Amino acid sequence: MTRASRVGSAIAVAVVLLSRAGGSGAAAGSRPALPVSQVETIGFTVADMSRSLDFYTRVLPFHKIADSEASGRGFELLTGVFGAQARIVRLALGDEQIELTEFAAPRGRPFPADFRSNDRAFQHVAIVVSSMERAYARLRASNVEHASTGPQTLPAWNPGAGGIGAFYFRDPDRHYLEILAFPPDKGLAKWHAPRSELFLGIDHTAIVVGDTEASLAFYRDTLGFSVAGAGENYDVEQEHLNNVFGARLRITALRSQAGPGIELLEYLAPRDGRPAPADQRANDIAHWQTTVIAPSLEPVLPLARAHRVALVSPGPVEAPASLGFATGALVRDPDGHALRLIVR
Repeated sequence: MTRASRVGSAIAVAVVLLSRAGGSGAAAGSRPALPVSQVETIGFTVADMSRSLDFYTRVLPFHKIADSEASGRGFELLTGVFGAQARIVRLALGDEQIELTEFAAPRGRPFPADFRSNDRAFQHVAIVVSSMERAYARLRASNVEHASTGPQTLPAWNPGAGGIGAFYFRDPDRHYLEILAFPPDKGLAKWHAPRSELFLGIDHTAIVVGDTEASLAFYRDTLGFSVAGAGENYDVEQEHLNNVFGARLRITALRSQAGPGIELLEYLAPRDGRPAPADQRANDIAHWQTTVIAPSLEPVLPLARAHRVALVSPGPVEAPASLGFATGALVRDPDGHALRLIVR
């Protein structure tokens, strides 16, 4: 069997799945228990806000749209961190937003030095660029830490992803980021609108999962995300992109009605990725949280009692006014990834 026939049907980069229409939502004939309408922000904890803002507004051209502080009982319950006091900055790139949180107290643990991209706590954001060559040169000029061995161009023998460029790198706290460059026939239409910018916006956030079916029961059947596509990634380009020798991934792309997509990355090989620490907290630097908007949080407690949602908050919590939403609850998915459910 030739290499082309062996891998021709594989989807080499997960992001191409997000451009496909016709996905299915909750299981046939059922209604999602807690339907979400939008992925609003993708957030993570930082050790030094000034350093992070320098990186995200100078190396990457995000711009600040909100800067606030939060503390008090509501914030403690919402984060699951007793005595929590934090500065929260929201940044925008194109139509999408990220949220950086620095805890003044209590300070959490640093990013693990031995973290790998097949560990199940892995999460990243994928930033679309108009030119991989120019974007990579800009990152190199700023001495960013590589997470891939270098930019990868997906080969033409793969009809679903041929010509897509991708590169993983890390921010000052060692959070994973990705840049993507789409050829004219790939990606969402919005990425091909005439624009002069180099960095265009966020296409998706990706998370490593241990069991795709268990994750679909949470994201699709409970939260109402639609499946936009599915496939397997493997071979040398995927290994160099993820920096995992022998990597073979089952990839499922999800979307809500608005906002960035969520990709489920299940490593079929190697299967030695470590589970997320059971004691990870929101003030640890490895903490990420994806904020999604729901019409109501009334189903949260019944879902927790049925073991379909793992609570960090004890239930829906009235949010501090500085956070910009009325009610929220922090929960974890089957692999420990945090989602902040909010009602405006």
